[in-house]
Amino acid sequence: MKTLIIAAHPNIDESVINKRWLTELRKYPDQCTIHILSKHYPDGQIDVEREHRLVESHGSLIFQFPIYWFSSPPLLKTWFDEVLTHGWAYGRNGGDKLEGRKVALAVTTGVRAEDYSTEGRYHYTLAQLLAPFETTLRYYCRADCQPFFAFYGAEIVPGEDYHSTAEEIERSAENYARFVASLS
Repeated sequence: MKTLIIAAHPNIDESVINKRWLTELRKYPDQCTIHILSKHYPDGQIDVEREHRLVESHGSLIFQFPIYWFSSPPLLKTWFDEVLTHGWAYGRNGGDKLEGRKVALAVTTGVRAEDYSTEGRYHYTLAQLLAPFETTLRYYCRADCQPFFAFYGAEIVPGEDYHSTAEEIERSAENYARFVASLS
């Protein structure tokens, strides 16, 4: 079965990395389905039944999003709150729709990897910041959580002579496509 990419970027048309990743994945329609939440739900009103059917018709899942205030964009939080329902995603009576499925996160950050370390600017690792997602998916939904895929440094860092190069962005898109293929 194909992998469902649930992309949650608040402004995908203005994105650099997330948009490039999706462009790369479109080369492999036999491997994945791209589902951009903001395109389907511009008003933020999620069709839960539609989302349930979409998830059920795919094998593995990837939640792709930029780190947004050290979490996910609001629409993805809404998706989790509304779609991961008791009796469907968790619970004793039928709450098994994600059980055993490979699930991963693919995230982009606007800063360098070293900023996400106990000694870095934020004093937390990216794995620590993503732990609530893994905890929800692994322990409540009993999904087979896979390691996350990350791109660091998409932005020009204020006051510093640093930004992602075109080569880094291209390499990340190719690596992401391989990551997606590995979940099949």
